[in-house]
Amino acid sequence: MTSPSPSPLMTALVGVCRLVDAVTARLGKAISWLILLAILVSAVNAVIRKLFDVSSNSWLELQWVLFAAVFLLCSPWTLREDEHIRIDIVNAMLTKRARDGIDLFGHIAFLLPFSFVMMITSWPFALASYAIEEQSMNAGGLPQWPAKLLIPLGFTVLFVQGLSELLKRAAIMSGHLEDGTQRAGGHQAAAEAEAERLLAAERERTTPPDTIPSR
Repeated sequence: MTSPSPSPLMTALVGVCRLVDAVTARLGKAISWLILLAILVSAVNAVIRKLFDVSSNSWLELQWVLFAAVFLLCSPWTLREDEHIRIDIVNAMLTKRARDGIDLFGHIAFLLPFSFVMMITSWPFALASYAIEEQSMNAGGLPQWPAKLLIPLGFTVLFVQGLSELLKRAAIMSGHLEDGTQRAGGHQAAAEAEAERLLAAERERTTPPDTIPSR
């Protein structure tokens, strides 16, 4: 079966998707370092509280702001790397075309609408907080608008990455793009490796001793 001739429009869209993927990966890798910063902040805060019986609301709030930044701004990278949670046992039983169809339906029916609603409703919410320079209700706490700004930023990047995944999946199903998600690593690969190990152990357990080849 011959592959379809490349469409100029599809080629251009795939190029845009690759640009989006590159930006998302760079953003995710940069933001992921905030996990280490959050650990350090939490550890220092705990040590100071235990040794000197002193605590600060700004340090406590900084921990959850850092966590929120990682959760919201690294989720598009997770989607791009195909590392989001699936029921691997069920997913592995399906054909590749069925898995592609499920991904396509999930993006159209759930991911993109939800991301779009969150994006358009959270921008006014964040901008209103910035306009009044909203501060924490806790004494000595941090300004609230940076944390609230993370919500529309995260869902905007997630929406753009979702569009990229949708276009790439359509290009893969139409034969215009090679599927690059079938790679080592991730939940599915780990589940397949564990299944192979269990099957090998079961075969060795049930094989009579006289039939086991000598090494």
